[in-house]
Amino acid sequence: MSLYTIGDLHLHFQTELKTKAQLKGRGWRNHEKKFLKNCRRILTDEDTLVLDGDHSWGKNLEYCADDLQFIMDLPGRKILTRGNHDMFWDANKTNRLNELFAGKLEFLQNNYYTYRDYALVGTKGYTFEGPFYIDRRGYIVGWDEEAEEHAVKIINRELNRLRISFEAAKADGYTKFIMFLHYPPTSVIEEKSGFTEMAEAYGAEQVIYAHSHGEARFYDSIHGMKNGILYRLVSGDFLKWMPVKILD
Repeated sequence: MSLYTIGDLHLHFQTELKTKAQLKGRGWRNHEKKFLKNCRRILTDEDTLVLDGDHSWGKNLEYCADDLQFIMDLPGRKILTRGNHDMFWDANKTNRLNELFAGKLEFLQNNYYTYRDYALVGTKGYTFEGPFYIDRRGYIVGWDEEAEEHAVKIINRELNRLRISFEAAKADGYTKFIMFLHYPPTSVIEEKSGFTEMAEAYGAEQVIYAHSHGEARFYDSIHGMKNGILYRLVSGDFLKWMPVKILD
């Protein structure tokens, strides 16, 4: 029995995918088949797989039914976090999704799930992604402050959702945490953020994040150990569609 994770499947079995630069290239060619083959090879029905956001391009449940069925057919227990492209997932109706897919899928937001003696907590998260102003040498020399102000409002909302997740687990006696975000925990101009500070405050052992796909984005945020926490990027193309084991 092991805990695995991966993010950014971007399934589109029922949706005509518009041209997206970050989804072009050899790494995305037949990625669903590569991912399915890898899952069938390494996962068992005793394992847990956390899918870290951006599951489907479908605009609602009807248009992502085949995508979610694909996920349900994977081996093991499946826990989903919310990504920025998951339009089927109304942030205020997570309980409804958990009712609809009871026994098949588990949706992580404003709640928590468990793996052994760990609480799995998380939210979509958010980070400021510009616009940035670049000089001739490629260095960031400024950014759109109005866009940054808007981002801060979203970040604070997501921090509150994450706190609810931590507090629910803590109230039930859990002291060991794995924290999941879809967005990176820091932007390209940050060394720390409200998300890293919350992870440290609650003693999370690992922070798992996705969203940064395409080689140019792989190192936008933290990798490896920092202040006693292991940070992992799990975007599908970064992992070459192989779910990564994060706990035995």
